[in-house]
Amino acid sequence: MSPMSTSARVRRERLGDWWAGAWRWVLMAGGAAVAVYILLDQRAQNAEMMAFALAVLVIAAAVTTSVPLAIALVSMPGILIIQRVGLGGTDLSVSDVALAAAFGTALLLGHRPYSAPLRALLWLNFFYQFTTLITVIVNPYTANTVEWFHAWLLISGALIVGWAVGHAGYARLALGLIVGTASLIAVVTVIHAAFQYATGDFAAIYLTWPFPMHKNFVGTTLAFAAVIAYVNPDWLGWSRRLATSTFLLLVVGVLLSQSRQAMIGLVAAVIIGVIRRKVTGRSRIVVFLLVIPATWLVISMVIEQIESQNQFNSVYQRINWFRDVYHLWTESPAFGHGLRYWYQIPGAFQPPQAELEVLASTGLLGLFGFGVMWLGILIVLWRIDPRFGTLAFAVVFSRIVQAQFDLFWVAAAVSIPFVIAGVCLGAMQRETDRAPAAEPLESDEEIVRPAGRAGQRRAGP
Repeated sequence: MSPMSTSARVRRERLGDWWAGAWRWVLMAGGAAVAVYILLDQRAQNAEMMAFALAVLVIAAAVTTSVPLAIALVSMPGILIIQRVGLGGTDLSVSDVALAAAFGTALLLGHRPYSAPLRALLWLNFFYQFTTLITVIVNPYTANTVEWFHAWLLISGALIVGWAVGHAGYARLALGLIVGTASLIAVVTVIHAAFQYATGDFAAIYLTWPFPMHKNFVGTTLAFAAVIAYVNPDWLGWSRRLATSTFLLLVVGVLLSQSRQAMIGLVAAVIIGVIRRKVTGRSRIVVFLLVIPATWLVISMVIEQIESQNQFNSVYQRINWFRDVYHLWTESPAFGHGLRYWYQIPGAFQPPQAELEVLASTGLLGLFGFGVMWLGILIVLWRIDPRFGTLAFAVVFSRIVQAQFDLFWVAAAVSIPFVIAGVCLGAMQRETDRAPAAEPLESDEEIVRPAGRAGQRRAGP
């Protein structure tokens, strides 16, 4: 038998084994989804999505015996899904469920001890949580307490999840799942835009399939993935062509969404990449190719809304909201009105800016903790090895820039960048742990002594 036919037969056998295994898992997943859906009796909010999410977790739990962090890995695409699910009076998103499941797995099966940079980030987040604890005590309602734990999970929980998969050697897979899911959203955005533009409607894209997505969620999520593709650190092993094509697709999706904060956040991240161009290999030309059109588009959109004199567009609406939030904050300046107070106070709304939201929710004390946390996080990420720190810093910095122009405590928009940062920290520590130990230096006497026995004077006769 010729070598060519032998290799072809081996490939066919491998393909058959792969297909048999894949089909078996598809059948198991389908059966689990149907079983969960029947058990829910269609009484849950978005029962189909909940059945799908629970079925995936069931399959991942079965794989955990061979892949300990399977649940955390399958949760990577899940943190990008904001579809609401509910059962027994709860109101959660798939992103929340996925992050909570991944956190439990990472906490039990993830590597310890944590690295010094990760511990520093966790302590900074703990400091902020401590400063907001008083508002939980002063404003005793259920949503306030629940959101206090939720806010901690979105940062510390996401960091621990990213650390666990990164240190276990799944950094490339985890980030690939995030970028791949975002790319699918980008493709759906492009298709949706093509049909919408064909009717003469050039407004922002609000996706309705496979589930409703706000333009700002689409824009910010695609921007995070675009930062990964743009920085493309060498330890991911992605080719330049793949990273560039993916980056362009995601940028097109961001532009079509017409999310201004996403564009500004992406520009800020690209500038960080250029500042550290020795690591990313990017030139300043890339900045002009992206920054100038994005800046022109944002400014033109704002000018158009101002000139329209429409008191209900986003610019005038935000001005009114800022004024209303300020007056609300003056009623409780020290400790605020509690986390998610807009669900408790009739007529209130979630402030469209990070610091205003924190100020109205937690008061001056919470705002101080928020500032210390963010400044400390950026300093820690800036100081670590640029091969890993550039991506971590850029994506987290992008989020805080986005939050200057829109909501901050939104589940996926907060957890995604911190999961990515955690993956970078875990991958960095894994490389450090696996590096060969440095050879011990010889003593001064050994250095000056001639090498070998021939150069040594034997004692005695």
